[in-house]
Amino acid sequence: MMPAARESLLDAAYTALARRPWSAVRMVDVAAAAGVSRQTLYNEFGSKDGLARALVRREADGYLAGVDRALAGPSDPRDRLTATAEWTTSAARDNALVRAMLTGCWSERLPSPTLSAVPSTSAVPAQRRADGPLPTPGDFVALVRDRAVTVLAGPGTPKSDTADLARSCELAVRLALSCVAAPPGEGGVADLVRSALHRQPG
Repeated sequence: MMPAARESLLDAAYTALARRPWSAVRMVDVAAAAGVSRQTLYNEFGSKDGLARALVRREADGYLAGVDRALAGPSDPRDRLTATAEWTTSAARDNALVRAMLTGCWSERLPSPTLSAVPSTSAVPAQRRADGPLPTPGDFVALVRDRAVTVLAGPGTPKSDTADLARSCELAVRLALSCVAAPPGEGGVADLVRSALHRQPG
């Protein structure tokens, strides 16, 4: 099956989930919305659980792609970390699956796939990847922190500076996650992150 058809099935599943709880989302409706047969849907994802894993994996990848875009922004590292924090809070606000992944709070409306890998018999590479381990909230903190350090440290940065940078990056991510759980008032996450990073050495 073409990757575009897989994407349209995932889009259909995401749209269905926005309208009703995952338990009420039917495979036949997802297939019809994407304009493919139910058999094609099962061939691609194996089961409704497989579809849920693929959907969660895609939203995780989309969130991390947004992190990469935020980190590629203006030259000041603090601005890049602030942009990353702002992206994290907006992605979680706009996407219930991203919010659940970042906080570990899966509402009854959502699919809640086990985060550990499941046995995969799929011939579809993208599905085999989805059947692998899914990131926990702690994994996301580490992934974002490590990506930020890689982008911001640059070659030849002393180890001690890299350690300080890693702490600043982790602080920015954790502040963003706290803002997801308890939205801040005026000024939002940007003010919190800027003032926290201002107090950091470096």
